[in-house]
Amino acid sequence: MDHSVHNKLVSFIWSIADDCLRDVYVRGKYRDVILPMVVLRRLDTLLEPSKEAVLEEVKFQVEEMNETELDDAPLCAASGYVFYNTSKWTLQTLFSTATNNQQILLANFEDYLNGFSDNVKEIVECFNLKAQIRHMAGKDVLLDVVEKFVSPYINLTPEVKEDPEGNKLPALTNLGMGYVFEELIRKFNEENNEEAGEHFTPREVIELMTHLVFDPIKDNLPLSITVYDPACGSGGMLTETQNFVEEKYPASNRDIYLYGKEINDETYAICKSDMMIKGNNPENIRVGSTLSTDEFSSERFDFMLSNPPYGKSWASE
Repeated sequence: MDHSVHNKLVSFIWSIADDCLRDVYVRGKYRDVILPMVVLRRLDTLLEPSKEAVLEEVKFQVEEMNETELDDAPLCAASGYVFYNTSKWTLQTLFSTATNNQQILLANFEDYLNGFSDNVKEIVECFNLKAQIRHMAGKDVLLDVVEKFVSPYINLTPEVKEDPEGNKLPALTNLGMGYVFEELIRKFNEENNEEAGEHFTPREVIELMTHLVFDPIKDNLPLSITVYDPACGSGGMLTETQNFVEEKYPASNRDIYLYGKEINDETYAICKSDMMIKGNNPENIRVGSTLSTDEFSSERFDFMLSNPPYGKSWASE
């Protein structure tokens, strides 16, 4: 991703906090709104092109098949992803149909969130997003925040767009999305003077690690690879490993399976949404302490890359 584009995008998103949240949240709490809204908008843009197909599938299951409980598989097939939304809303339609009545917007927004598949609902819950939108509605800023995230001057979609002046807005790739997440989290951590262990491994360091692990066996790489990170954060180590193998040692019939564990609800939610976006299995990412509970005890992995948070106390473990 072009770093100038990346920095401009991060700056725009960062400015949303100052423009809309200054008198509603203390500065240290801006991330509680900005990070989940970035994730939500990204998922929203991916689902927009298939919205009608998903609604048609819902109608078919309810009216033709008389289903009382919707079948996930056809809905995922209709959306093109391992997640979907069955409500009539998108963030854009929430904004375009909104009035000055924040409570109506809140009700519609909650209807929108309730329409997601269970795997996205878990992410929403980990971010505590429903509580945030209720708080913003109560302070009359929910509409302002939605307006910023659907602005034609910001492009969180995987397609090239044009702003109202005709300027091209580059597509945001999945890799670029990862950079945006991590840069925003880094900035929030610096603002809040977070403790050691809260920062993310630089991409350059991850690239060095992948060279050290895979280069010596490049001629003997199996066609089915499992990779595990027991302290996976937002998933950067896992996705960079996948990108490295696919780019440096491509094989059309190679499958790479990513597994991870993360104790922090917020970064777990980001990692899981990243897996969904990229077509990996989000169920392979688990929340909780690697030391306390080993949910992968029956698994054997081909490779493990990790950068545990050495700077924090492990006494409670």
